[in-house]
Amino acid sequence: MQHSHSRRKAKGSGLALVLIVFATALAGCGGARQGSDGPVAEAPGNMVPRVEQVASGFVQPWGLAFLDDGRMLVTEKRGQMWRLSADGQTREAITGLPAVHAQGQGGLLDVAVKSGATPWVYWSYAEPGSGPDAGRSGTAVARGRLEGTALRDVQVLFQQQPKLDGDGHYGARLVLAPDDTLFITLGDRMKDNPRSPGTEFAQNLSTHLGKVIRIRRDGAPAPGNPDWATAGALPGIWSTGHRNIQSAALHPDTGVLWVAEHGPQGGDEVNIATAASNHGWPLRSYGCPYGSIPTESCRLGEGRHAPDYTEPVTYWEPFSIAPSGMAFYTGEGFPAWRGNLFVGALAGKALWRLTLDNGRVTAREALFKGEHGRIRDVRQGPDGWLYLLTDETEGQLLRVRR
Repeated sequence: MQHSHSRRKAKGSGLALVLIVFATALAGCGGARQGSDGPVAEAPGNMVPRVEQVASGFVQPWGLAFLDDGRMLVTEKRGQMWRLSADGQTREAITGLPAVHAQGQGGLLDVAVKSGATPWVYWSYAEPGSGPDAGRSGTAVARGRLEGTALRDVQVLFQQQPKLDGDGHYGARLVLAPDDTLFITLGDRMKDNPRSPGTEFAQNLSTHLGKVIRIRRDGAPAPGNPDWATAGALPGIWSTGHRNIQSAALHPDTGVLWVAEHGPQGGDEVNIATAASNHGWPLRSYGCPYGSIPTESCRLGEGRHAPDYTEPVTYWEPFSIAPSGMAFYTGEGFPAWRGNLFVGALAGKALWRLTLDNGRVTAREALFKGEHGRIRDVRQGPDGWLYLLTDETEGQLLRVRR
């Protein structure tokens, strides 16, 4: 089974190994409740939502998007995209997709839709290399017009530089913004080693690793991007210092990009990614290097990001939730949840609900902990309910409603 966090063999004493195993077990229970400004109390359980299955039988699904008529697109890592009926009872295979590198964490990943009579479908994927890059891969983004069940006029809009060996930390969430731009989140491809100075690829503007990219929806450079004034800086870089972003959404009121990203041992973060913001990885993290005992004393760079780097809005320590998928709730079905941020968790198998006040997280609670498997994606549907995509052995599409 594919796991979003990299797994490295623990080193050190037998006691350290025992503690790390214990920490991993606790992570499977949802993680600690810790915020960037101290402990955060659980939000009160003033709702009794129910979860119902919409569809099942997916093979490692990754991304979910809605079409104008209520039908849905679901991606599977192996390279398959499905169009589901609005009730989830029927599905059709989408054709016209390029080949993907379906190894490890790679494959066909996120999907997003620009509405219209013939909608543009955008998708991210691990693109296999060729020629001198044979055996390597990199995150790429393409789009095509959906005509029936076929993607036409396919264009590759973005290709990660450089392509690399290894099969982890592709990032790959997509967010379409109202100004006709596209945000692309990119992981560090597991090349950042906090214990090896000089490997700070997420800080290096001559690579796409550990960055958020912003381009126009047709792939052209986007106006208003930061002027980094750094020799060799690649175009399109919006923010830096990220480890592996698999959650991203625009705030419904401010239009600002929020992301959630994986830490190492602990240190999973929710961040506000603004123009030229630097989020510290791998120089700062509230998580700990692999092989260490997860305590406050092992925080990378002593943890705190400010004043040199942007502090996370909230974080989880000492254990990880492995965040994937994110949505701000704006529906009418759960009035008390309006404005809340929902984040899926692969570790702990929960849906985290975060209440917000002026950009601050004021409370958190883990919903459905361990009940429905690893939550890979979270979306609000056109019917106002939340939809969850799980990526267990048999992936499911679930609806959270009253």
